[in-house]
Amino acid sequence: MPEEIFLLIIVGLIVIGFAVLFTFVPVMLWISALAAGVRVGIFQLVGMRLRRVIPARVVNPLIKAVKAGLELSTNQLEGHYLAGGNVDRVVNALIAAQRANIELSFERAAAIDLAGRDVLEAVQMSVNPKVIETPFIAGVAMDGIEVKAKARITVRANIDRLVGGAGEDTVIARVGEGIVSTIGSAENHKKVLENPDLISQTVLAKGLDAGTAFEILSIDIADIDIGKNIGAELQTDQAEADKKIAQAKAEERRAMAVAKEQEMKAKVEEMRAKVVEAEAEVPLAMSEALRSGNMGVMDYMNIQNIMADTDMRDSIGKATDDNKKDGNKY
Repeated sequence: MPEEIFLLIIVGLIVIGFAVLFTFVPVMLWISALAAGVRVGIFQLVGMRLRRVIPARVVNPLIKAVKAGLELSTNQLEGHYLAGGNVDRVVNALIAAQRANIELSFERAAAIDLAGRDVLEAVQMSVNPKVIETPFIAGVAMDGIEVKAKARITVRANIDRLVGGAGEDTVIARVGEGIVSTIGSAENHKKVLENPDLISQTVLAKGLDAGTAFEILSIDIADIDIGKNIGAELQTDQAEADKKIAQAKAEERRAMAVAKEQEMKAKVEEMRAKVVEAEAEVPLAMSEALRSGNMGVMDYMNIQNIMADTDMRDSIGKATDDNKKDGNKY
């Protein structure tokens, strides 16, 4: 009985040992590598586990590379994995580049991948160029007519400039700037409509792909349309602005005239007040003259007669003027 228990314990320990071995040591992956002709030591796989590297992320791409005829080492792939790169994508890019006769080293592919670009997509774009379509870009010709153009840019990835090169947004911005300047230099919008190839030829001749991760193969004008009459709108706005300025100046002159009129009225009233004040002093002067004997009573009576005669003449003159006005009216 004790012997059976001891035997069962030994068997259990053996099973546990194999379970731990197959869990910690990827034996099946090691067997797959040997079957594919890839020399990977069992202790290398254990070391990957200790370095917190998933062995399958390194060994499977290595098997793929060896079968494709690439000379890569485990240390290269493991180093790229530890740097945060995508090992499988880099290997696929190297295989695609080899099939397309594109010179691409592992170091260059790893640098492109670590730079955040899709190296496999870049290789595919080198083989099969990509078409970038711009939105409608508006420019104004010399005659003031707005012209809208949409372009299709055929680009091919430049492997050597993928690291540090500008992206698609820069290419679109440069092409848009070229379209605007080309339309703006045209004498009238009809020339742009008659020969839209002039835009693509002019823009393509400027070498807009300098400093970018792409090589521009062609620029084709996909659509062209007429927009607003910007020149007429600007002239209308200018005329409206001139009108408002003239109205403001006229209102200023009117306000100044009104103020001047009120000032003159105030002066008239001031003069009238002075006249009334002077007339009020006349009786006082006459009284003083009578009191001092400088003027007699007859002199005073003559003055009264003259004043009465003057009032009568004024009354007659006003009546005559009124009759003349009535006669002219009828």
